[in-house]
Amino acid sequence: MEPFLQIFVGLCFIGLIIVLFFEKVDYILYSVALIIIASLVTAIFIPETRDLTFFMNAVKWEVIFFFIAIFAIVEILKESGFFDEIGFRIIKHYKTKPRKLFYVICIVTTLLASVIAGISIVAIFIPIIIVICRKIKINPTPFLLGISVCVNLAATLTPVGSAQNILIANEFSLDFNWFLVHIIPYFLLTFVITLFTLDRFVLTKFLNDRREELEEEKIQELSEESPSSDKHNRPILKNLILLAIFIVSLIIIPESYLVSLVFSIIFLIFNPNKKSDVSHHKYSLIRYLQKVDYKLIYFFICLFIFIALMEINGTLLLLESLIENLAFQNELLLSIIILITTSLLSGFLDNTPVTIIFIPIIEILIANPNFYAFPLFVAFILGVNLGGNFLPQGSPADLMILELGRANNVKGLTYKKMVKTGGSYAFLHILLGIGYLTVIVLCFP
Repeated sequence: MEPFLQIFVGLCFIGLIIVLFFEKVDYILYSVALIIIASLVTAIFIPETRDLTFFMNAVKWEVIFFFIAIFAIVEILKESGFFDEIGFRIIKHYKTKPRKLFYVICIVTTLLASVIAGISIVAIFIPIIIVICRKIKINPTPFLLGISVCVNLAATLTPVGSAQNILIANEFSLDFNWFLVHIIPYFLLTFVITLFTLDRFVLTKFLNDRREELEEEKIQELSEESPSSDKHNRPILKNLILLAIFIVSLIIIPESYLVSLVFSIIFLIFNPNKKSDVSHHKYSLIRYLQKVDYKLIYFFICLFIFIALMEINGTLLLLESLIENLAFQNELLLSIIILITTSLLSGFLDNTPVTIIFIPIIEILIANPNFYAFPLFVAFILGVNLGGNFLPQGSPADLMILELGRANNVKGLTYKKMVKTGGSYAFLHILLGIGYLTVIVLCFP
C-alpha cells in the first residue's frame, strides 16, 4: 500500500498547488480540506498518524510564533505612523527618480537579507515601499517583485543568510570565509545580471518613460504633506533605533522566534495606543494580534503537515535513495543534479525540510573519495536557496510579500505574476549556477 499512499498524498499536495493559481478561491478552505483527506487516508494504513501528537510535532511552532510576532510588530509600527513618515522622507530624498529608488531598495534589502532572515526584511520594508509608491503615484508591484527575487538570491551569500545556510554551515563547518571565497563570485555576477534584467523587463513595463520624471508640483505637494516636524522626529528615531537593535538581535541570537516575541512587547511599550479608551488599553497587545492576517500562518501549518505525511509514507526516503544512487556518476553531473533537484523541491516545499533531507545525502557523497566536497556544497547551498523563486510557497518571504500585497490591494501582484517572474529568475539563476559549477569542477579540480 506504500506506493498508493505516496501517490495519493502527492496528488493532494499537487491539488493544493493548483488551488493557489486561482486568486478568488479561498485557498485556506481547500488547504484544510486536502490535509484532512490526506490525513484520513494515511491514518488507515499508518497507525502512528492517528495520534494528535503526530500533527503537533509536525508543525514547526517556532516558525509560527515568529510569524505572529513579526506581524504584530508591523501592525504596531503601521499604527504609529512609522511607515508613512519613512515613506515621506524617502520621497523627499529621491523625489522624481523611481528607477534610482528601485535600485537602492533592491541593493539595501539584498545586503540586509544576507545577514538576517529574508522574511524579517520583507515584513519591515514592504509596508514602507507600498506607502512610498502610492505617494508618488506608481504601482508598487515591480518593487515587490524585485525584492522577492533579490531576497532569495541574497540568502546564498553568508552562512547566516537563511535557516538552511545555518544548518549547512553548522553541519559541515563552513564559515564566513568559505562563503566569501566560494559563493561571492557567483553572487556578484548573478546579482548584477538580476538587477539589470529586473530594470529592463520588470520595472520598465510599469514606468512610462515620458512620465518617469514627475512634475515638481506633485513633489512639492507631497513635501508639504510630510509631517516632518520635531514632534514626529522623536518617534521615528526611537523606532529606528529599536529596529536596528531588533535586526542585530536576530543576527546574534539564533532563536529568532524568541527575539521577535520579546520585541513585539518592546515595540508595544514604546508605541502606546494614543486613542486608548475603556475597551482598549494603551498597552493592549491583543488589539494588534486581532489585526494580524492569519491566512499565511494557517497555510504554513498545512505545509508542515503535508511534509510530515510525505516523510512518514516514505516519499522523502524514496527521493533520498534515488539521489544516493547517483553517487557513482561523474562529479559535474552529480553537482548539477543536486542543484536542480534541491531547487525544484525548494520551490514546492519550504527550504528547511529540503535541507534536512539532503544533509545526510551530502554526507554520504563527500565520504566517497571520488568526489570533492567543494562543488557539492556549492550546488547544495545554491539549490536550497534559489529554488524559493520557483513558487511562492517555497519561500516564506515570497508568501509574505504576496499576502501583504493582497492586504494592501496592490494591483497586479498576483500568484500567477509571482510564479511567472520568480520562475523566470529561478531558471536564470540555476543556469548561471550550472555554468559556475562547470567552471569550478573543470578549472579547479
